[in-house]
Amino acid sequence: AQAQSPTCLRATPAAAVPTPDAAATPGTPGRSIVLSDLARFVPADTTLSGEPLNVAVVGLPANFLSTARTQTVPGTILGRALTIRFTPVSHGFDYGDGERRDSATPGTSWEAAGQPQFTPTDTSHVYRTPGTFTATVTVTYSAEIDLGSGWQPISGTLTGPPSSQDIRVVTARTA
Repeated sequence: AQAQSPTCLRATPAAAVPTPDAAATPGTPGRSIVLSDLARFVPADTTLSGEPLNVAVVGLPANFLSTARTQTVPGTILGRALTIRFTPVSHGFDYGDGERRDSATPGTSWEAAGQPQFTPTDTSHVYRTPGTFTATVTVTYSAEIDLGSGWQPISGTLTGPPSSQDIRVVTARTA
C-alpha cells in the first residue's frame, strides 16, 4: 500500500480557502475555492408564509416566517469532494407594498413565541390598505467548507433565490 501524503494548504488571500496541494489534487496547484465556486450549491428551498393563513387585516400586524435554516450540502469542486455549510445571516422581507425589513432571524410563529395573534414581532408588518400583495423573502447566507479536516469559513456572503407568497389584506369591521 502506498502512503498518503498529508493535505497541505497554501497561504492565500482571506477571500479564498486553498485546496490541497498538487499531489492531492492533480492539475490544480494553488487553486483556491472562492465564494463564487459555491454559488451553485446555495439553498433554494426556502419558503415564506404569513400569519394568520396568508391573510392580513388592515391596521394590524401580520407575522411573516421564512423556513431558511442552516443546511449542509455535499459537493465536488475542482475534482475534490467537500461539504458546504450554509448559515442564514440575513432575511430581507419585502412586504409588497413598498415597505421592507431586514432581520437576523427567519421569524417565529405566534404560537411558538407564546404570543396571541396580531402581536408585533421582529418580522411582522402592518398593511395600510386592502388588496393582494406579493411578499418576498431573500435570504443571505455565510458559507463554510469541510475538505475532511474541519470547517473553514469562506469570506463574503451568498444570496439565495427569493421566495414569494401572496398575502390577501382585508378590512375588518365590527358590528
